[in-house]
Amino acid sequence: MASQEEVFKKIVAHCKEYGFVFPSSDIYDGLSAVYDYGQNGVELKNNIKKYWWDSMILLHENIVGIDAAIFMHPTTWKASGHVDAFNDPLIDNRDSKKRYRADVLIEDFIAKIDEKIEKEVQKAAKRFGGNFDEAMFRATNERVLQHQKERDEIHERYSKAMNDNDLAGLKQIILDCGIVCPISGTKNWTDVRQFNLMFTTEMGSTADGSMKVYLRPETAQGIFVNYLNVQKTGRMKIPFGIAQIGKAFRNEIVARQFIFRMREFEQMEMQFFVRPGEELKWFAYWKDLRLKWHKALGLGDGKYRFHDHEKLAHYANAATDIEFEMPFGFKEVEGIHSRTDFDLSRHAQFSGKKIEYFDPELNKSYTPYVIETSIGVDRMFLSIVCSSYEEQQLEGGDSRVVLKLPPVLAPVKACVMPLVKKDGLPEKAREIMNMLKFDFKCTYDEKDSIGKRYRRQDAVGTPFCITVDHDSLQDGCVTVRYRDDMKQDRVKIDDLRGIISQAVDMKNVLRKIMD
Repeated sequence: MASQEEVFKKIVAHCKEYGFVFPSSDIYDGLSAVYDYGQNGVELKNNIKKYWWDSMILLHENIVGIDAAIFMHPTTWKASGHVDAFNDPLIDNRDSKKRYRADVLIEDFIAKIDEKIEKEVQKAAKRFGGNFDEAMFRATNERVLQHQKERDEIHERYSKAMNDNDLAGLKQIILDCGIVCPISGTKNWTDVRQFNLMFTTEMGSTADGSMKVYLRPETAQGIFVNYLNVQKTGRMKIPFGIAQIGKAFRNEIVARQFIFRMREFEQMEMQFFVRPGEELKWFAYWKDLRLKWHKALGLGDGKYRFHDHEKLAHYANAATDIEFEMPFGFKEVEGIHSRTDFDLSRHAQFSGKKIEYFDPELNKSYTPYVIETSIGVDRMFLSIVCSSYEEQQLEGGDSRVVLKLPPVLAPVKACVMPLVKKDGLPEKAREIMNMLKFDFKCTYDEKDSIGKRYRRQDAVGTPFCITVDHDSLQDGCVTVRYRDDMKQDRVKIDDLRGIISQAVDMKNVLRKIMD
């Protein structure tokens, strides 16, 4: 059985081979941690964005959308705290000359201890079979307790060092744990120091006098600086939300795990403005609703978990992540934060503008509090591809690679295939293609054997293959082959639109969220 690392390598290779994700500037050997989405990738990505956008804008009459510029006035980032506080703790290995994030090195070490505990539990479960009491084993087994004690002690020290911004403390943990550089295998570490993650550039010519500006490291601030514009022009009443999808940029030093951590990425963010004092009620509401949004895709409820933050950002009074089980462990795909009134208050202070809301019910003005939901499009994309990828051994010794993508998100909904390239079958297939293409993204394929064509469509996650044969010209029926179980049905051509629509209509998934 392939290891999780091997499976992940296969997924990365699959993404390139089938037109999902390419290294950026591939003909020049790529650019580190920057990727391009191919012809199938862009369709899947757009479907993810549509699913999120519709779930915000269509299902909530008090949420509206905007599209703010990437360049913003530089004072924006002073007000938001990014100029002074948007840093990662970095450490170099003197022998390999490689640079690492100190926090990631420690988190990876803690994750290895977690893996040791899980291995002990799995071994015992195999040994004792149906009589295994996992809770009792975890509470009494000496090896498990020893690993847990070590884990808890390191985690407590790590949390304190991160909260106190204690860089020397982080280095000491790395030394005490005997963490070595993966390249050189040595513990010859430099001191830990802070590195600001924002990209800078110049705006204006030198003749006019140029201004230092930043590529935005998050999309949220574009919403906050437009709060007054949207509230007034939309006559919005509290509580209300502003949603946005857009690019953000971070100069990640340790960018890894394919598209999980990139320098140029896309975010889907919604800021929900509420009365002060009601923020934790709304935090709980959005925490519940966002998890429903993820689970509605049917990727497996057990693949999600909440991770509550121990170290809160400078603006938050509550924060949690929705984590998804990737091949390299549970990782954050979405953050839900109660940001208090930090952002609007800071922008009011730095701009000199009054940013408040007059509440007619309370007959007073106040600075609204904010609940944020922020999800990475690229991380969502990766979680969906990883959970959908399957290598299957079939009867007769054959095998296939299939992407069991949620049909609503699949790049191609149906592939129309004439059984042979003659006898009027291509013409009939084209007729069906022209009938369906106004409702669904379809493709046409007449090259190779029907079996090879099926495999190609399995690999890109196409839910339906429609085969036109000689009988189709007489009886007006075609063979529909279903991706997941490979079963085939003979159906009327006139029924195709209804069959496909039932499986891929986004309304069906959106209804699940609000049930």
